Amino acid sequence: MFNTLFLPELREMLAGENRAELEEFCVTLNAGRTAEFMEGLEDMEIWQVLQFAEPERRAEIFGYFPEDRQVAMLGLQKAAEVAELVEEIPADDRVDLLQELSDHRVDEILPLLPVEDRRDIQRLQSYAEGTAGALMTTEVAMLAENLTAREALEELGRQASELETIYYLYVVDENKLLRGIVSTRQLISSLARPSRTLGEMMESDLVVAHVADDQESVAENVEKFNLLAIPVVDSGRQLLGIITHDDVIDVVREELAEDAQRIAAVAPLEEEFLRIGLLTLSWKRGIWLTILFFAALLTAFALRHYELELERYAWLVWFIPLIISAGGNSGSQSATLVITAMTSGQVKFRDWPTVMKREVVVSLMLGGFLATIGLAVAVTIAPTPFAALVIPLTLISVIVCGCLCGGALPIVFKRIGLDPAMMSNPFVAGIIDILGIVIYINIARAILG
Repeated sequence: MFNTLFLPELREMLAGENRAELEEFCVTLNAGRTAEFMEGLEDMEIWQVLQFAEPERRAEIFGYFPEDRQVAMLGLQKAAEVAELVEEIPADDRVDLLQELSDHRVDEILPLLPVEDRRDIQRLQSYAEGTAGALMTTEVAMLAENLTAREALEELGRQASELETIYYLYVVDENKLLRGIVSTRQLISSLARPSRTLGEMMESDLVVAHVADDQESVAENVEKFNLLAIPVVDSGRQLLGIITHDDVIDVVREELAEDAQRIAAVAPLEEEFLRIGLLTLSWKRGIWLTILFFAALLTAFALRHYELELERYAWLVWFIPLIISAGGNSGSQSATLVITAMTSGQVKFRDWPTVMKREVVVSLMLGGFLATIGLAVAVTIAPTPFAALVIPLTLISVIVCGCLCGGALPIVFKRIGLDPAMMSNPFVAGIIDILGIVIYINIARAILG
């Protein structure tokens, strides 16, 4: 029915307060599809439609709207209605949303929430941004190890409405210390032996995240061990919550976006591109542009230093853009490949000899190919065929230098504790520009006398 529903029809339902059809609309489709059909409505209209859904379903649909629209709706609607919705939103998501609201608005909403939810929100807000604690949800299935499979299933049924996910069941003692883990598949399979306890079927060798761990390292562990969720514990191994795979996907996207921005010589943006202030955006781009500007000045000074040679052999000037671009582009390629390989865990510091050997071979192949083309052009411009050798020899030297610098510098940055993505393409290109000029003129001096 609703696959062909248009916004005017939905607005007509709202205008006529057609409760039966609006309630059906909210429950008939997948929550994501329901939200998709409402994207063309105004925020107020979306909120009105959501009021015809049960609180749990309302929160589910609400979660599929973009964050900016969610924040806008929470900031404008009645505090009581907002609190009812916030109560049903997963713990980690509601903390993120509340942090986007004004302090005054949060002060209006929090008193309307149950005491337990308020304490949970305040506890999650206390963890530093970017840590496992800030990323986790406290809605986790905790069961005692002496429960049988059937008793555990009954207890899980009682807890299910409060849980974000039940991929895994976490076995704890009376102090909530993590003892082991049982997958829901194991639990169902064990119903054939109903007397078997969770303690007997649990896995005790667990991959866990400490509450203070960096979110990027948590994401790496989830990917490495192919987990659907990872438990978060404190220093005493008390279970505090879990981080689910959908939150890890968000972290990976965020880290990739930051790396891509750094590679392009832009300080990472804390907000969405279209929402960030123009002054802030200019500042984040301007920092690196200023650094690169001074790097370009060094290139200009290098050219001035070799002014006599360039005046004497004027034809060399024509090839300067070719030399600079070949070195800079090859260095940028190497830097990008190494940075992305390090980000995905394919390259570690111990691999640097292998990386360098491969870059030498690849750079000689690339340099030889481009040098052949360069020689063909140079013989038509240089005063003699012998003089034309300056161009291919320079191209090979500069490309080898560019590839080695582009491959080595990100590894060095990682080794000294800096983000390898800071060794951005423009930064590498700036270094190679200067080296390229020095190499070019000195090869010319050696050949042309």
